[in-house]
Amino acid sequence: MPITGQRVARRTLGRRLTRLRVASGKTRREVAEARLGISEATLHRIETGKVPVTAANVRALCWLYGVDQSVTDVLAELALGTSQEEWWDSNPVIPDWFKLYVGLEASASRISTYYGEIIPGELQTEQYALAVFAAERAADDETARRHVKLRMQRQKALFARKPAPRLVFILGENAVARPVGGKAVLDAQLDHLRDIARSGAAEIRVLPFSVGAHAAMAGAFRILDFDDPDDPDTVYLESHVGAVYLEEPHEVDEYRRIFQLTYDAAIALEDHA
Repeated sequence: MPITGQRVARRTLGRRLTRLRVASGKTRREVAEARLGISEATLHRIETGKVPVTAANVRALCWLYGVDQSVTDVLAELALGTSQEEWWDSNPVIPDWFKLYVGLEASASRISTYYGEIIPGELQTEQYALAVFAAERAADDETARRHVKLRMQRQKALFARKPAPRLVFILGENAVARPVGGKAVLDAQLDHLRDIARSGAAEIRVLPFSVGAHAAMAGAFRILDFDDPDDPDTVYLESHVGAVYLEEPHEVDEYRRIFQLTYDAAIALEDHA
């Protein structure tokens, strides 16, 4: 799966260069002392995915680490993506903390999503999305329209991907019962969900109230899986003012456990009255 978005490319390249440096037995200070024109502070920013990286710097680091030419060429090509903008990278409407997620979403092979209170943005109709932003009291109608336009653009890009990612959504019964925007808007939203499920573009399940207490009561989350072993699977947790990205294997495994328990308790959308 191609790596998409400069933030994702930086993240991936940084991890690979870190692993190569560690395998070579060199510290960041030793790299800085090798007079490659890369300071210890700059190397730290490269390895943590904070800055764009030139192909020349990648080749110099690979030379120092004793990396073979084929791997060097691949990483040098990846470096080009660390300064290449996708449509979301330069868009001022999208918060910086969400831009990394959009890039990860565009590269993930599977996305597993639990939302208990609201239909997630990937599945929203335009009218439902406008009602959501109205409830959040956006600064003005134009701001809300810009956000909704971007949400529709993101949906289109996600569902048009080839090969298509595996998308699994679990929605709390609150999400499919709350009349966001009124009954007509909710009815149209539910028809949209059924159309998506029937098309096979995503699996959509509903967690009924009758289940009672359930494993995902702590709140919404997404799990993003990647085919490339160099890209760690990631749990994405969002708040009103930022996001947390969990990548440690034990953290991701715990969320997989929670998702599976919730999945098993949920029913297919078409079986929900």
